[in-house]
Amino acid sequence: MDILVVGAGVVGLACARALALAGHSVIVAEKTGGIGNGVSSRNSEVIHAGMYYPTGSLRARHCVAGRRMLYAYCESRGVPHRKCGKLIIATNPLEEAKIEGIFRQGVENGVEGLELISGAAAQSLEPALFCTAAVHSPETGIIDSHALMLALQGDLEDAGGVVAFNTIIERIVRAGGGWEAHFGGAERGEVRVDAIVNSAGLGAQAIARGTDGYPSERVPKLVLAKGNYFGCLGRPAFGRLIYPAPVEGGLGTHVTLDLAGRMRFGPDVEWIDRESYDVDPKRAELFYSSIRRYWPGLPDGALVPDYAGIRPKLTGPGEPPADFLIDGPAEHGLPGLVHLFGIESPGLTCCLSIAEDVVGRLLI
Repeated sequence: MDILVVGAGVVGLACARALALAGHSVIVAEKTGGIGNGVSSRNSEVIHAGMYYPTGSLRARHCVAGRRMLYAYCESRGVPHRKCGKLIIATNPLEEAKIEGIFRQGVENGVEGLELISGAAAQSLEPALFCTAAVHSPETGIIDSHALMLALQGDLEDAGGVVAFNTIIERIVRAGGGWEAHFGGAERGEVRVDAIVNSAGLGAQAIARGTDGYPSERVPKLVLAKGNYFGCLGRPAFGRLIYPAPVEGGLGTHVTLDLAGRMRFGPDVEWIDRESYDVDPKRAELFYSSIRRYWPGLPDGALVPDYAGIRPKLTGPGEPPADFLIDGPAEHGLPGLVHLFGIESPGLTCCLSIAEDVVGRLLI
Protein backbone atom coordinates (compact mmCIF):
# COMPACT_ATOMS: atom_id res chain seq x y z
CA MET A 1 0.00 0.00 0.00
CA ASP A 2 0.89 3.66 -0.29
CA ILE A 3 0.69 5.03 3.26
CA LEU A 4 0.92 8.56 4.65
CA VAL A 5 2.04 9.08 8.25
CA VAL A 6 1.35 12.53 9.68
CA GLY A 7 4.00 13.68 12.15
CA ALA A 8 7.74 12.92 12.39
CA GLY A 9 7.92 12.57 16.15
CA VAL A 10 9.20 9.42 17.78
CA VAL A 11 5.88 7.55 17.48
CA GLY A 12 5.24 8.70 13.90
CA LEU A 13 8.73 7.66 12.83
CA ALA A 14 8.37 4.30 14.59
CA CYS A 15 5.04 3.69 12.82
CA ALA A 16 6.49 4.74 9.46
CA ARG A 17 9.52 2.48 9.96
CA ALA A 18 7.36 -0.53 10.86
CA LEU A 19 5.11 0.01 7.84
CA ALA A 20 8.07 0.43 5.49
CA LEU A 21 9.75 -2.71 6.84
CA ALA A 22 6.46 -4.54 6.19
CA GLY A 23 6.85 -3.69 2.51
CA HIS A 24 4.64 -0.64 2.11
CA SER A 25 5.50 2.65 0.39
CA VAL A 26 5.58 5.26 3.14
CA ILE A 27 5.66 9.05 3.18
CA VAL A 28 5.86 11.00 6.45
CA ALA A 29 4.40 14.50 6.35
CA GLU A 30 6.08 16.77 8.94
CA LYS A 31 4.95 20.37 9.34
CA THR A 32 8.33 21.62 10.63
CA GLY A 33 11.76 21.51 9.02
CA GLY A 34 13.09 18.55 11.02
CA ILE A 35 12.24 15.39 12.93
CA GLY A 36 11.10 15.41 16.54
CA ASN A 37 10.48 19.13 16.85
CA GLY A 38 7.28 18.78 18.88
CA VAL A 39 6.41 16.72 21.96
CA SER A 40 9.26 14.29 21.24
CA SER A 41 11.98 16.91 21.76
CA ARG A 42 10.69 18.22 25.08
CA ASN A 43 10.52 15.33 27.53
CA SER A 44 12.61 13.69 30.25
CA GLU A 45 14.23 11.15 27.88
CA VAL A 46 13.37 8.41 30.36
CA ILE A 47 12.85 4.76 29.42
CA HIS A 48 9.98 3.86 31.75
CA ALA A 49 9.59 0.41 33.28
CA GLY A 50 5.77 0.31 33.28
CA MET A 51 4.59 0.23 36.90
CA TYR A 52 2.26 3.24 36.99
CA TYR A 53 -0.50 2.19 34.60
CA PRO A 54 -3.64 0.06 35.11
CA THR A 55 -3.12 -3.56 34.11
CA GLY A 56 -4.53 -4.24 30.66
CA SER A 57 -4.44 -0.59 29.59
CA LEU A 58 -2.65 0.40 26.39
CA ARG A 59 -0.16 2.34 28.48
CA ALA A 60 0.70 -0.67 30.61
CA ARG A 61 0.86 -3.14 27.74
CA HIS A 62 2.88 -0.94 25.41
CA CYS A 63 5.20 0.39 28.13
CA VAL A 64 6.36 -3.03 29.32
CA ALA A 65 6.63 -4.50 25.82
CA GLY A 66 7.98 -1.28 24.30
CA ARG A 67 10.66 -0.91 26.97
CA ARG A 68 12.01 -4.39 26.23
CA MET A 69 11.93 -3.71 22.50
CA LEU A 70 13.57 -0.31 22.95
CA TYR A 71 16.54 -1.61 24.92
CA ALA A 72 17.12 -4.29 22.27
CA TYR A 73 16.79 -1.73 19.48
CA CYS A 74 19.26 0.65 21.13
CA GLU A 75 21.79 -2.16 21.50
CA SER A 76 21.40 -3.20 17.86
CA ARG A 77 21.61 0.35 16.45
CA GLY A 78 24.13 1.88 18.84
CA VAL A 79 21.65 4.42 20.19
CA PRO A 80 23.14 5.97 23.37
CA HIS A 81 21.25 4.89 26.48
CA ARG A 82 21.88 3.78 30.06
CA LYS A 83 19.89 1.54 32.40
CA CYS A 84 20.53 3.68 35.47
CA GLY A 85 17.55 2.60 37.61
CA LYS A 86 15.05 4.66 39.54
CA LEU A 87 13.76 5.14 43.08
CA ILE A 88 10.12 6.11 43.63
CA ILE A 89 10.18 7.55 47.12
CA ALA A 90 7.81 8.35 49.96
CA THR A 91 8.40 10.93 52.70
CA ASN A 92 5.32 10.26 54.86
CA PRO A 93 2.79 7.46 55.57
CA LEU A 94 0.30 8.70 52.95
CA GLU A 95 2.97 8.58 50.25
CA GLU A 96 4.09 5.17 51.51
CA ALA A 97 0.61 3.84 50.75
CA LYS A 98 0.83 5.38 47.27
CA ILE A 99 4.15 3.80 46.38
CA GLU A 100 3.07 0.43 47.79
CA GLY A 101 0.18 0.62 45.31
CA ILE A 102 2.61 1.45 42.51
CA PHE A 103 4.76 -1.55 43.50
CA ARG A 104 1.77 -3.92 43.41
CA GLN A 105 0.64 -2.45 40.07
CA GLY A 106 4.11 -2.95 38.61
CA VAL A 107 4.30 -6.57 39.72
CA GLU A 108 0.85 -7.18 38.20
CA ASN A 109 2.00 -5.52 34.97
CA GLY A 110 4.99 -7.87 34.72
CA VAL A 111 7.71 -5.30 35.46
CA GLU A 112 10.92 -7.13 36.25
CA GLY A 113 13.10 -6.58 39.31
CA LEU A 114 10.88 -4.26 41.35
CA GLU A 115 11.66 -4.05 45.06
CA LEU A 116 9.86 -2.30 47.91
CA ILE A 117 12.66 -1.15 50.20
CA SER A 118 13.04 0.81 53.43
CA GLY A 119 14.13 4.41 53.65
CA ALA A 120 17.46 3.31 55.10
CA ALA A 121 18.04 0.93 52.17
CA ALA A 122 17.22 3.69 49.69
CA GLN A 123 19.60 6.08 51.46
CA SER A 124 22.36 3.46 51.29
CA LEU A 125 21.94 3.61 47.50
CA GLU A 126 21.62 7.41 47.37
CA PRO A 127 23.19 9.05 50.47
CA ALA A 128 21.88 12.55 49.64
CA LEU A 129 18.29 11.29 49.64
CA PHE A 130 15.70 11.62 52.41
CA CYS A 131 12.79 9.18 52.33
CA THR A 132 10.87 6.78 54.57
CA ALA A 133 10.40 4.05 51.93
CA ALA A 134 11.00 3.53 48.23
CA VAL A 135 10.32 1.35 45.21
CA HIS A 136 13.51 0.41 43.39
CA SER A 137 13.10 -0.05 39.62
CA PRO A 138 16.35 -1.32 38.09
CA GLU A 139 14.83 -1.52 34.58
CA THR A 140 14.29 2.25 34.26
CA GLY A 141 16.80 4.07 32.06
CA ILE A 142 17.62 7.16 30.03
CA ILE A 143 18.11 7.60 26.29
CA ASP A 144 19.31 10.08 23.69
CA SER A 145 15.89 10.65 22.13
CA HIS A 146 17.19 12.49 19.08
CA ALA A 147 19.66 9.69 18.30
CA LEU A 148 16.74 7.26 18.57
CA MET A 149 14.69 9.28 16.10
CA LEU A 150 17.64 9.53 13.69
CA ALA A 151 17.95 5.73 13.82
CA LEU A 152 14.24 5.29 13.13
CA GLN A 153 14.45 7.76 10.24
CA GLY A 154 17.46 5.87 8.86
CA ASP A 155 15.62 2.55 8.97
CA LEU A 156 12.62 4.15 7.26
CA GLU A 157 14.73 5.60 4.47
CA ASP A 158 16.73 2.38 4.04
CA ALA A 159 13.38 0.64 3.47
CA GLY A 160 12.43 3.18 0.79
CA GLY A 161 10.36 5.60 2.87
CA VAL A 162 10.74 9.37 2.85
CA VAL A 163 10.03 12.34 5.12
CA ALA A 164 8.46 15.43 3.52
CA PHE A 165 9.36 18.41 5.72
CA ASN A 166 7.46 21.73 5.89
CA THR A 167 4.34 19.88 4.80
CA ILE A 168 1.17 20.80 6.69
CA ILE A 169 -1.77 18.42 6.28
CA GLU A 170 -4.91 20.55 6.15
CA ARG A 171 -7.66 18.19 5.02
CA ILE A 172 -8.15 14.47 4.37
CA VAL A 173 -10.96 13.28 2.05
CA ARG A 174 -12.11 9.91 0.79
CA ALA A 175 -10.90 9.09 -2.72
CA GLY A 176 -12.15 5.84 -4.18
CA GLY A 177 -10.92 3.05 -1.94
CA GLY A 178 -8.28 5.27 -0.35
CA TRP A 179 -7.64 8.81 0.81
CA GLU A 180 -6.54 12.15 -0.61
CA ALA A 181 -4.52 14.36 1.73
CA HIS A 182 -4.46 18.08 0.97
CA PHE A 183 -1.37 19.83 2.21
CA GLY A 184 -0.08 23.36 2.50
CA GLY A 185 3.36 24.85 2.95
CA ALA A 186 5.78 26.19 0.36
CA GLU A 187 4.18 24.04 -2.35
CA ARG A 188 0.48 23.33 -1.90
CA GLY A 189 -1.02 20.19 -3.33
CA GLU A 190 -2.52 16.82 -2.59
CA VAL A 191 -1.41 13.21 -2.50
CA ARG A 192 -3.47 10.06 -2.94
CA VAL A 193 -2.71 7.13 -0.69
CA ASP A 194 -4.30 3.87 0.40
CA ALA A 195 -4.02 4.56 4.12
CA ILE A 196 -3.22 7.29 6.65
CA VAL A 197 -1.79 7.22 10.18
CA ASN A 198 -2.39 10.41 12.17
CA SER A 199 0.46 10.74 14.68
CA ALA A 200 0.46 14.52 14.86
CA GLY A 201 0.78 14.86 18.66
CA LEU A 202 -0.66 18.20 19.73
CA GLY A 203 -2.17 18.53 16.23
CA ALA A 204 -3.88 15.12 16.13
CA GLN A 205 -7.35 16.42 17.01
CA ALA A 206 -7.19 19.09 14.30
CA ILE A 207 -6.22 16.45 11.71
CA ALA A 208 -9.08 14.24 12.86
CA ARG A 209 -11.60 17.10 12.62
CA GLY A 210 -10.37 17.70 9.07
CA THR A 211 -10.90 14.07 8.04
CA ASP A 212 -13.85 13.51 5.70
CA GLY A 213 -16.39 11.09 7.18
CA TYR A 214 -14.71 10.75 10.57
CA PRO A 215 -17.41 11.37 13.21
CA SER A 216 -16.79 14.58 15.13
CA GLU A 217 -18.00 12.96 18.35
CA ARG A 218 -15.04 10.56 18.18
CA VAL A 219 -12.54 13.40 18.41
CA PRO A 220 -11.51 13.68 22.09
CA LYS A 221 -10.84 16.97 23.77
CA LEU A 222 -7.25 18.18 23.90
CA VAL A 223 -6.00 19.38 27.29
CA LEU A 224 -2.62 21.11 27.43
CA ALA A 225 -0.47 20.32 30.47
CA LYS A 226 2.80 22.20 30.40
CA GLY A 227 5.77 20.65 32.12
CA ASN A 228 8.60 23.00 33.17
CA TYR A 229 12.16 21.84 33.79
CA PHE A 230 14.91 23.46 35.82
CA GLY A 231 18.58 22.63 35.47
CA CYS A 232 20.76 22.27 38.56
CA LEU A 233 24.16 23.87 38.95
CA GLY A 234 26.98 21.88 40.48
CA ARG A 235 27.82 18.19 40.55
CA PRO A 236 24.94 15.68 40.40
CA ALA A 237 23.79 14.55 43.84
CA PHE A 238 22.26 11.30 42.58
CA GLY A 239 23.27 8.43 40.30
CA ARG A 240 19.71 7.21 39.77
CA LEU A 241 16.46 8.88 38.79
CA ILE A 242 14.49 9.98 41.87
CA TYR A 243 10.71 10.19 41.60
CA PRO A 244 8.40 11.35 44.40
CA ALA A 245 4.91 9.90 44.77
CA PRO A 246 2.74 10.93 41.78
CA VAL A 247 0.62 14.09 41.76
CA GLU A 248 -2.47 15.01 39.74
CA GLY A 249 -1.54 15.23 36.08
CA GLY A 250 2.00 13.86 36.37
CA LEU A 251 4.63 11.85 38.20
CA GLY A 252 5.84 14.62 40.49
CA THR A 253 8.84 16.94 40.26
CA HIS A 254 11.53 14.34 39.84
CA VAL A 255 15.27 14.15 39.32
CA THR A 256 16.31 13.20 35.81
CA LEU A 257 19.79 12.75 34.42
CA ASP A 258 21.08 13.06 30.89
CA LEU A 259 23.74 10.79 29.43
CA ALA A 260 26.43 13.33 30.31
CA GLY A 261 25.39 13.08 33.97
CA ARG A 262 23.78 16.53 34.13
CA MET A 263 20.99 16.70 36.71
CA ARG A 264 17.71 18.49 36.11
CA PHE A 265 14.31 18.63 37.82
CA GLY A 266 10.83 18.40 36.37
CA PRO A 267 8.41 18.36 34.90
CA ASP A 268 5.82 20.02 37.07
CA VAL A 269 2.20 20.32 35.90
CA GLU A 270 0.95 23.71 34.68
CA TRP A 271 -2.48 23.58 33.04
CA ILE A 272 -2.55 26.04 30.12
CA ASP A 273 -4.99 27.04 27.37
CA ARG A 274 -2.49 27.75 24.58
CA GLU A 275 0.97 26.56 23.55
CA SER A 276 3.75 28.30 25.45
CA TYR A 277 7.29 27.06 26.06
CA ASP A 278 8.70 29.85 28.22
CA VAL A 279 9.85 28.76 31.68
CA ASP A 280 8.87 31.32 34.32
CA PRO A 281 11.86 31.72 36.69
CA LYS A 282 9.40 32.40 39.53
CA ARG A 283 8.27 28.76 39.39
CA ALA A 284 11.63 27.89 40.95
CA GLU A 285 10.10 28.69 44.35
CA LEU A 286 7.67 25.79 43.95
CA PHE A 287 10.49 23.54 42.76
CA TYR A 288 12.68 24.33 45.79
CA SER A 289 9.92 23.44 48.26
CA SER A 290 9.00 20.26 46.40
CA ILE A 291 12.58 19.02 45.91
CA ARG A 292 13.74 19.74 49.45
CA ARG A 293 11.19 17.26 50.77
CA TYR A 294 13.47 14.50 49.45
CA TRP A 295 16.76 16.38 48.92
CA PRO A 296 17.19 18.67 51.94
CA GLY A 297 20.68 19.60 50.76
CA LEU A 298 19.55 21.45 47.63
CA PRO A 299 21.57 24.70 47.77
CA ASP A 300 19.94 28.11 47.38
CA GLY A 301 20.39 29.53 43.88
CA ALA A 302 21.14 26.12 42.32
CA LEU A 303 18.08 25.95 40.03
CA VAL A 304 18.09 27.65 36.63
CA PRO A 305 15.25 27.65 34.04
CA ASP A 306 15.87 25.00 31.40
CA TYR A 307 13.06 24.08 28.99
CA ALA A 308 9.37 23.16 28.87
CA GLY A 309 7.22 20.61 27.10
CA ILE A 310 3.48 20.17 26.63
CA ARG A 311 1.67 16.90 27.25
CA PRO A 312 -1.23 16.26 24.81
CA LYS A 313 -3.65 15.08 27.50
CA LEU A 314 -7.21 13.89 27.00
CA THR A 315 -8.34 14.73 30.55
CA GLY A 316 -7.88 17.77 32.76
CA PRO A 317 -7.69 18.77 36.43
CA GLY A 318 -9.83 16.64 38.72
CA GLU A 319 -10.40 13.96 36.07
CA PRO A 320 -8.89 10.47 36.11
CA PRO A 321 -5.96 10.12 33.69
CA ALA A 322 -6.93 8.81 30.27
CA ASP A 323 -5.35 5.89 28.47
CA PHE A 324 -3.79 6.24 25.03
CA LEU A 325 -6.47 6.32 22.34
CA ILE A 326 -5.67 4.44 19.13
CA ASP A 327 -8.71 4.66 16.85
CA GLY A 328 -8.52 2.33 13.86
CA PRO A 329 -10.86 0.82 11.25
CA ALA A 330 -12.21 -1.79 13.66
CA GLU A 331 -13.39 1.01 15.96
CA HIS A 332 -14.62 3.74 13.58
CA GLY A 333 -15.40 1.73 10.41
CA LEU A 334 -13.35 3.74 7.91
CA PRO A 335 -10.80 1.58 6.07
CA GLY A 336 -7.14 2.57 5.98
CA LEU A 337 -7.27 5.17 8.77
CA VAL A 338 -5.71 5.25 12.24
CA HIS A 339 -5.82 8.27 14.55
CA LEU A 340 -3.51 8.41 17.60
CA PHE A 341 -4.69 10.65 20.44
CA GLY A 342 -3.22 11.46 23.85
CA ILE A 343 0.16 9.83 23.24
CA GLU A 344 2.01 11.45 26.12
CA SER A 345 4.31 9.79 28.67
CA PRO A 346 5.37 6.99 28.35
CA GLY A 347 4.98 7.42 24.58
CA LEU A 348 8.72 7.45 23.85
CA THR A 349 9.19 4.15 25.70
CA CYS A 350 6.17 2.67 23.94
CA CYS A 351 7.00 3.80 20.40
CA LEU A 352 8.08 0.46 18.89
CA SER A 353 5.22 -1.44 20.50
CA ILE A 354 2.66 1.19 19.45
CA ALA A 355 4.03 0.90 15.91
CA GLU A 356 3.34 -2.84 15.87
CA ASP A 357 -0.18 -2.17 17.16
CA VAL A 358 -0.82 0.42 14.44
CA VAL A 359 0.38 -1.92 11.67
CA GLY A 360 -2.01 -4.58 12.93
CA ARG A 361 -4.98 -2.21 13.16
CA LEU A 362 -4.32 -0.65 9.75
CA LEU A 363 -4.27 -3.95 7.93
CA ILE A 364 -7.64 -5.16 9.27
